[in-house]
Amino acid sequence: MSTVTAGATPRSSTLRRNWDKHWAAWAMVVPVVAVLAVLIFYPLVNGIWLTFTNQTEANQLAEICTKSITGGEVCKENPNAWSFVGLDNYVNVLTGKIGEFWQWTGTTLIWTVAGVAFHYGLGLGLAVMIHREMRFRGFYRVLLVLPWAVPAFISAFAWKFLFNEQLGLVNSLLNAVGIDSVAWFADKWTALFVAVITNIWLGVPFMMVALLGGLQSIPEELYESAEIDGATPWQRFRNITLPGLRPVSMTVILLGTIWTFNMFPIIFLVTEGQPAGATEILVTGAFRAAFEGIRNYSLASTYGVLILSILLIFSVFYRRVLRKQGEVW
Repeated sequence: MSTVTAGATPRSSTLRRNWDKHWAAWAMVVPVVAVLAVLIFYPLVNGIWLTFTNQTEANQLAEICTKSITGGEVCKENPNAWSFVGLDNYVNVLTGKIGEFWQWTGTTLIWTVAGVAFHYGLGLGLAVMIHREMRFRGFYRVLLVLPWAVPAFISAFAWKFLFNEQLGLVNSLLNAVGIDSVAWFADKWTALFVAVITNIWLGVPFMMVALLGGLQSIPEELYESAEIDGATPWQRFRNITLPGLRPVSMTVILLGTIWTFNMFPIIFLVTEGQPAGATEILVTGAFRAAFEGIRNYSLASTYGVLILSILLIFSVFYRRVLRKQGEVW
């Protein structure tokens, strides 16, 4: 007993000293932790719990109450109330008994890879271009950032109208050169193409701004030295620019992947899943499970947990690859 007491006293003293020294910092952290607990942790835990139930809009009530003749209210136990089902939701989703998980996952991966690749490639090209000295450089920078300032749903409707089969500008231009109109949203790949174009329009400004900041952090002396040594522009780009941008590039690619993977409004507003749900991605599938028809909360939560799991696995794998390459994360 005396040993335990002797070990506990120094620890409590250390905690006391830390509290006395850093109480102001802890006091400022508490509101943030409380907000995170209310807005993130509780919904997350509740969502995970729902995946182990069969809760829907129809069976969520434990009691069914009806008005009696006397004006009172009579409540009876709901015979079809929701119940604990264990891993059934995961089994049903992953085996294809419910929904189109694997088809949506494949479409999500294509959508994400295409979006991030074009975001980064075009963003890098534009960043390098406007990083150079030129007239009206400030004007070009503002002009290229404008798509970022436009709300996503407005851009989505605008691009959807441009590709409208009857009234769209794109088909009008095709007709002008003798090509028949294309029913862009009648085929999976053309519909997905329109969605990717819209996503590129929205995502390139962020990549460009982030990479432009990275370019400005590379010392000009490196370029001057390489130029004196006779390095060509391509050699300077490959041996100075790309290595200098690597920390920024790794971060924006990770963020871009997560954002594009969960980019809901573009698919939902531009293609609406057409044709026949072929362009649905995981987040739109989860939305339709949760808010269309009889709302299936447990199924939507299952999709949500699976999406989170995929992104966590990707993030861990991505971080390990970067560590092997010497990047500090």
